[in-house]
Amino acid sequence: MELNIAENRNHLNYSKWIYVKRILWTFGKFFFRNSPRIAFGYRNTILRLFGAKIGKHVHIYSSTVIWFPWNLEIGDWSAIGEETLIYNLGKVTIGEKATVSHRVHVCAGTHDYTVPALPLLRPEIRIGNQTWICANTFIGPDIEIGEGAVIGAGTV
Repeated sequence: MELNIAENRNHLNYSKWIYVKRILWTFGKFFFRNSPRIAFGYRNTILRLFGAKIGKHVHIYSSTVIWFPWNLEIGDWSAIGEETLIYNLGKVTIGEKATVSHRVHVCAGTHDYTVPALPLLRPEIRIGNQTWICANTFIGPDIEIGEGAVIGAGTV
């Protein structure tokens, strides 16, 4: 199969409103990233302003990269470690009392490799209550991690 990269690049993957939100998030992200390490409530407020559903007592560090806050839901007492990447083109749901450790890559976006233009896919990721995703782990698209699960460090 010969790939059609030109068609892929010329295809608009989002509505105009999503493009506007992405531009606005560029500015919001500046304040998120440049906040003091302990300013968890401040960062949660910024995320909520951009449509994220963030529970009570959630800790998200300023070095965390979140692509689309409006596609993020996190339950009470959960934590997202430093340098974690949440590539949430699709919805990412993290349950209550869950820990996503440092440098985890949560990837809710991929391409349909069976089509030459490689159209964008945005499957969901669901991480259950009281789970622990250990450091340097990759969580791929369309994954559901059950309640109480522990995903070992460096797991793909």
